[in-house]
Amino acid sequence: MNTSLRTSRRLILLGALFALPAAAGTSRIYVTNHAGTTISVIDPATNKIVQELKGIEAPEGVNFSADGKLVYATQIGEDVLTVMDRKSGKVVKKVPLSGIANDVLPTKDGKLILVCIHTTPGWLDVIDAATLEKIKSIPTKKGLHDIALSPDGKFAVASAEGGKALAVFDLTNLTEAWNMDFDMGTQVMAFDPNPNISPRLFLTMNRIKGFMVLDFANRKEITRVTFPDDEPSLAPSGSPSHALGITPDGKTLWVGSRTYDSVFVYSVADLKLLGRVHMPKVEPPGHEAISGSPFWVVFTPDSKTAYVSSAADRSVSAIDVKTMKMATRIEVGEEPGRMSTLALP
Repeated sequence: MNTSLRTSRRLILLGALFALPAAAGTSRIYVTNHAGTTISVIDPATNKIVQELKGIEAPEGVNFSADGKLVYATQIGEDVLTVMDRKSGKVVKKVPLSGIANDVLPTKDGKLILVCIHTTPGWLDVIDAATLEKIKSIPTKKGLHDIALSPDGKFAVASAEGGKALAVFDLTNLTEAWNMDFDMGTQVMAFDPNPNISPRLFLTMNRIKGFMVLDFANRKEITRVTFPDDEPSLAPSGSPSHALGITPDGKTLWVGSRTYDSVFVYSVADLKLLGRVHMPKVEPPGHEAISGSPFWVVFTPDSKTAYVSSAADRSVSAIDVKTMKMATRIEVGEEPGRMSTLALP
């Protein structure tokens, strides 16, 4: 073999090796545009919209099949779970639901799809991911808002914004196991992913400028954390706090404040305030600035970038997790809301 041919083959091999990590680390951020008919798809490598899923009337929640081939979307305009082919964006099936749906979440094994029905009285609709057929509707006293899975995957916890409660579902026998009542409506939540004797659940409420911490196993409140009242407030659109999420590495908790148009960052271990990120404001001509309304927060799988939707500003902000500095503002559709991160296979 001549020298030039050997050199050429080595360069090709090296190029392939260096290309593997980049390909393996790709992901997409899916953004529901509540007041429109689209889901915007952002490529974190470029912070550009690379796809739009269309024809979904008032999309609410978005999630994915275990293999990443299908997109699940709930919507206000129709009592169905819309299932789409991820690559083509074409509708595969519309699964009838028990009422108007909010959040959607697959179980950790990917076998079931759980859908929060907001209509009162509420239900947790359970869909078989293989057949895309609804197999059960678990009744609840109040309409359900958002949902999270316990770290062991055995339980699903659903909030009830109008019902001042949490409903806990046993995913083995598909029944409501227990519930907790509160003095105000419950909203967005996330479990502490770090090993604990009793898992902690972080939860926003509809009347506090901060969040609650619960001892999940012992079914009791640990504490309530309020944001620092050190800056002028803005007129919030909706409840004072809504967005809440934990970085995949389990180190930091990010909580959005509509009142201060900011995202506050805490250490998960000791709930120490690490900093805040100011979000884009909305400045109507001839009027005082109003809050851009931070609504949801998700992260890239490597925990390096946070994405926060601002409903009133019609944008998603990309934020460097380490420096807590905004990298860019991405214009999306009308009233962006819930988001989900997909690690591409």
